Amino acid sequence: MDYEITHQPEQKLFQTQVEGRTAFVQYRLVGDSLDIIHTIVPRPLEGKGIASALVKAAYDYAVAQGLSPKATCSYAVKWLERYQLNG
Repeated sequence: MDYEITHQPEQKLFQTQVEGRTAFVQYRLVGDSLDIIHTIVPRPLEGKGIASALVKAAYDYAVAQGLSPKATCSYAVKWLERYQLNG
């Protein structure tokens, strides 16, 4: 499923609204890296691929900006291992 994901650079997050609820990833910029520090998906929305879509959007943005994808968040760590984008 495709989700409408918006980037809020002033808050350093990517978010989407699904079924009236907000899911998001929050990041920080560290040197030449974009480090995802939180992945938050409300429990009723779990298992729908939302977290993966949000992490992918953040890392696609990072790569487009010449930044290396990094992860502090345990979900993002696993995502990077799975998709082998660990810059």
